This record gives sequence, C-alpha cells and structure tokens, in this order.
Amino acid sequence: MEPMFDSHAHYYDARFARETGGSEALLRELFRADVCGIVNIGTDPENSRLVVAEAAKWPHMYATVGIHPGDGQRLPDIDAALLEIEAMLPDAREKKIVAIGEIGLDYHYDDTDREKQLYFLEKQLQMAEKWALPVVIHDREAHGDCFDAVCRHPQLTGVFHSYSGSAEMAKDLVRRGWYISFSGTVTFKNAPKVREAVAAVPLDRLLMETDCPYLAPHPHRGKMNHSGLMRYTAEAMAEVKGITADAMICQTRENALRLFDIQI
Repeated sequence: MEPMFDSHAHYYDARFARETGGSEALLRELFRADVCGIVNIGTDPENSRLVVAEAAKWPHMYATVGIHPGDGQRLPDIDAALLEIEAMLPDAREKKIVAIGEIGLDYHYDDTDREKQLYFLEKQLQMAEKWALPVVIHDREAHGDCFDAVCRHPQLTGVFHSYSGSAEMAKDLVRRGWYISFSGTVTFKNAPKVREAVAAVPLDRLLMETDCPYLAPHPHRGKMNHSGLMRYTAEAMAEVKGITADAMICQTRENALRLFDIQI
C-alpha cells in the first residue's frame, strides 16, 4: 500500500492516554508502517504549544496553531488567547507550523455565542493573511457564515476539513482556490451527501484525514480512530472517483504537501 498522509489529527487528545496509555507507541508504529506524514491540529493556545512540541519530536509530523470555535467560546479572554497564538508565528517554518487552524464556526449547540465565534474567526483569518499561511476551517452547521467569512479574504487559501457541506458549495470553494478534506464519515452508510461532495471535487483538490481519535471509518465506527485506518477512507473516496485506493492515497498525499508547502 502507498504511504498515507493524514492532513488532520489530534494526537494530544486525552482519549489516546485513556485507551492506549499514550500516543507515542502508536505513532512510532504508524510511521514505521504506512503513514508518511501527519498534521497535528491545535485548537487552543495550550494544545497549540503541544502540537509544536510534538512536531519537533517526530520528523514527519507537522503542526497547526489556532483557536477552535468551541474552545474559543470557553476562553475567558479571547484577545489574550489570540495574542498567544500569534506569538508562535514569527518563526513558523522553523517550528514546522504549516497553517492557522483549527478555526471556523460551530453552530451545533444551543448556547453558541455566534458573534464571539465570528469575531475570533475574523481575527485569525486576518492573522493568516499577515503571516501568509493557509487555514484549516471547521464548519459545523454554519455553512453560509463560514463561506461568507472566507470569501471576505479572497487572497487566502486553505482546507475545509471533514467536509459536511453541499456539493455545490464544495465546487464554489474549489473555484476560489480551496481544498476539501474528507474523514471517515465518507464510509458511513447514512452519509450520501458526503460522497456527493467527493464526486464534485476535482482530484487535485481532495485531502484525506482522520480527525482522530474521532470519526473512525466503517467498520471501526465508534472506536478510537488513528491514521492507519485511513485506508478505509481512501477506498471509499476511490470508489466514488472510479480509481484505485493507492491512486487516491497518492493524490491526496500530493495535494496535502502542496497546500501545506511540505517536502518529505
């Protein structure tokens, strides 16, 4: 099997410690076997520092730093947190920071402070422009506002991760220079809309991810996810596109390296 590139993971998540005793042994095995690269995604200042430290430890691990809409809503001083994120960026390349993320909007919960989320999303989009970095967008039940937010920054590019929007929106994002990433949800029987979006995205704009430890693909749905299980995602995406799983793995790897400006 071709070596896989996981464009979105959270290997600092406490679930790895609870279920495996920690991610280190798992990562060692994954990098020795069939994974050639992982982008470890920050969601607040504290774990953004963790992913930078992890990237320094593993030759083929990379980091993003940012404030997730859910995490940011809980922070008491969002402006101070934004300053903490930006303080990591002057030497981003040396730290293997490849994007600002995970940022975006999440309207799933009733107590969502939409104005606050929109405020710190806009601040981080401006930050990405300033430091010439791509962004990783989280979009949960906020498709219109997420689309409008990124369209206000036409010079920016990045990826909508674990995509859940429409095929039409995916095509419009691609026309504007964006990439679209799919997780294990593409394998779920009740997710025809996700497969329609895969069909709509050109091969050179597709990424593949785990969002681990969550969103494990079928037949491991509900269990702890990890980068080695992406082969099921690759098979499902390849079936939609009428190509082999190895061809899908190669294409999504090449696309991720291009977007994040990584050489392996």
